[in-house]
Amino acid sequence: MINASLETAHAGLFIEGEWRHGAGAPLTVIDPSTALPIARVSTATADDVDAAVGAAVKGLRVWRATTLHERGARLAAIADAIDARKDELIALQMRCNGKPRFEAELDVGDAAATFRYYAQCCVNGLVEGIETVSLPDPALTGQVRHEPVGVCALIVPWNFPMVTTAWKLAPALAAGCAVVIKPSELTPLAEIELMRIVAAAGVPAGVVNLVVGGRDTGAALASHRRVAKVSFTGSTAAGQAVMRSAADRMQRVSLELGGKSALIVFDDAPLDDAVELAFNGAFFNAGQMCSATSRVLVARPIHDAFVERLVARANAATAGAPDDDATIGPLISETQRERVRALLVRGIDDGARSLCGEGLATAGADAVADGGGYFFRPTVCVGVDMNNVLWREEIFGPVVSVHPFDSESEAIDLANDSDYGLVATVVTADAARGERVAAACEVGLVWINTPQLVFPQAGWGGVKRSGLGRELGPWGVRAFQELKHVIRPA
Repeated sequence: MINASLETAHAGLFIEGEWRHGAGAPLTVIDPSTALPIARVSTATADDVDAAVGAAVKGLRVWRATTLHERGARLAAIADAIDARKDELIALQMRCNGKPRFEAELDVGDAAATFRYYAQCCVNGLVEGIETVSLPDPALTGQVRHEPVGVCALIVPWNFPMVTTAWKLAPALAAGCAVVIKPSELTPLAEIELMRIVAAAGVPAGVVNLVVGGRDTGAALASHRRVAKVSFTGSTAAGQAVMRSAADRMQRVSLELGGKSALIVFDDAPLDDAVELAFNGAFFNAGQMCSATSRVLVARPIHDAFVERLVARANAATAGAPDDDATIGPLISETQRERVRALLVRGIDDGARSLCGEGLATAGADAVADGGGYFFRPTVCVGVDMNNVLWREEIFGPVVSVHPFDSESEAIDLANDSDYGLVATVVTADAARGERVAAACEVGLVWINTPQLVFPQAGWGGVKRSGLGRELGPWGVRAFQELKHVIRPA
């Protein structure tokens, strides 16, 4: 698939262990670093989705009956295969997303680590989780079992293909569920390759299925009457649509949605370290992260010096194709680039000042970086009002706003004054203050003086409009299980 031909649409459906051509119109996959097509893939219709769910129903009967040792062995085999093919998969991530090599390497390593972690969970007792319940009647004993929820729809985004799939697929398989995966229509090639790895690892036919398509395909899958659980990662608006659809059937949902995260820098922070954390927090993956810390709050005494260094760091970054050793890759599509640009223009029209990057070109000059891809220069803004779209809304591009604060309590209030609550970062030399602020942040994950490191062992997810539920860690398995209580004579 990596050297896919444009002349023939490749199979976009993996159903019951077989590759099939969907009856939908083929889609063209674009390399965002060149804006050139690299593959054509067939897509699913509602009938194709129904066939995939039917295959998963049959696969579920087989898979939920397997031993945890067998599930762990299959997951470990998937991890081993990802490691064995890492160079090929890194190249694929670079081509499909335009990611710089170091970012693509992190993605592939993350996917392998996730499957390996849940392979271990299968054999260390975490998945089974049978617990005894103490009852007031000595003649009876109680027990709680964690059992697979059933057939699950896994709907994944384009910003971290294969990674977000691994975050969902590995715990779902560990829990004993069968799945249908719907990758983004912009980046289906990574999931297609992952399906080949899953099949070669010996996972029984029908347990893992895949359908390529757009919104209609995702809607047909999420609303299917035989899907017990939807695990969705994407925009808040799309997640709300999934939740509304699920309400009719009381369908289980996990939603990992948008973010507008804060990075708080206190005046005792090492300035260069703080700037580096801010740069990576806002511009990694070209800012296309739900966890992007695009609101940077800086103590007033060091605000100007911090901004000066962050602008210098942004100006030194290079936006370009992955083979050019670029610091920052492209945005995923022309549509996304125009969306980010439109939001930036709105923000500047409402009073924000851009100190570097694309904002300097919004008055009419060419705002496109060199090359034919969908590049967008890292942009730093100041003077951003708290009601400005740049401060309130998720941009999903390399745009960061910096704002001063005068006290710890003000910093916390500003950080929490958001409709979102995914992550936050705190930078301070005062350990006690770091713990206080972390405890006060209304988010699902806080980093104190560290980069945005994500481990399979730690939970991922947010509060408010950032979603429902948690992925990764033991909570990732529980998200794909139902509780069953059993009471019997002692």
